Amino acid sequence: MPLYEHVLIARQDLSNAQAEGLIEHFSTVITDHGGKVADTEYWGVKTMAYKINKNRKGHYLFLRTDAPSAAVQEMERLARLHDDVMRVLTVKVDAHEDGPSVQMQKRDDRGERGDRPRR
Repeated sequence: MPLYEHVLIARQDLSNAQAEGLIEHFSTVITDHGGKVADTEYWGVKTMAYKINKNRKGHYLFLRTDAPSAAVQEMERLARLHDDVMRVLTVKVDAHEDGPSVQMQKRDDRGERGDRPRR
């Protein structure tokens, strides 16, 4: 089955428990349609680059799934209909990375940036 990564942005006025409940809700949608959720992460409340529906911040949710396209389409459809979800991004990947995503890694764990070329 294809591998996907999903990022959802939920409204800022939700509690952390409600935002993590959204992860569980969409995970069950994927599993009910024959898919498997490999990993989930709650990235917390982050400031967005621009306002979405008059919100400056949002709860960021991340899912790694191994699911058929029908399960992904149903999850996206339900996310777009859900009042608390503002945006959904789904990306098809070749392989899931081991460990936490880049958002969850500490700055020290990301490695050196190296020297920048002089102009």
